[in-house]
Amino acid sequence: AGAPAARRPLRPSEYRLRPLTGYGPPRTPPGGTPVRKEPLLKVPDDGRTVVLTFDDGPDPRYTPDILDTLARHEVRAMFFVCGEMAGYNPGLLARMADEGHVVGNHTWSHPLLTKLRRRTVRSEMERTSDVVEKHYGSRPEWFRAPYGAWNRATFELGAELGMEPLAWTVDTLDWTEPGTRTIVGRVEDGAAPGVVVLSHDAGGNRSQTVKALRSYLPHLLDSGYHVTVPRREYV
Repeated sequence: AGAPAARRPLRPSEYRLRPLTGYGPPRTPPGGTPVRKEPLLKVPDDGRTVVLTFDDGPDPRYTPDILDTLARHEVRAMFFVCGEMAGYNPGLLARMADEGHVVGNHTWSHPLLTKLRRRTVRSEMERTSDVVEKHYGSRPEWFRAPYGAWNRATFELGAELGMEPLAWTVDTLDWTEPGTRTIVGRVEDGAAPGVVVLSHDAGGNRSQTVKALRSYLPHLLDSGYHVTVPRREYV
């Protein structure tokens, strides 16, 4: 988790809105997306950076409040959306695009992919990428397997569809509804350069997640962290 940082106020800065590796669109990979054997758990450390990710949405009951809080503090996050939810809430995908958030693929219906046939896994991924492209404006470049259940097929199919697999470093376990204070504590205790925080904006009652974000986000920023989004880099 790293040593706690001394709290110091930060002035509002557009730096909070920058991708982890700078401005500009990602470069096209010369040989396509690599097929990995395990998901990425952290992002390259560019100083005191943290990436916030939200799974399973978008949900009109909770996602707008999360977006409002992110906008208030001038930071961006990643949303791993389910295609079915995205199709019902296209306006929220458009808002994510307008406000500079990164949208990733979390399958269509949130199944356990390791129990599905390869063609079904492809359909779950491809349909979601299609709906994201339609309403967000571009196809997702990041993929997260539901339940964190990965196998060779998910890595291969994700790469074929141009997506990198991203897992997480800090799990808030907010889906268990442990209480707002517990969620806040898990994020603040786990904060360290390059960590990826997992929360949820759908799939149940996410009011604790909304309240927790309002508490820990300003604390992270006051502690000197830059909450930002990753950008694909190819070599």
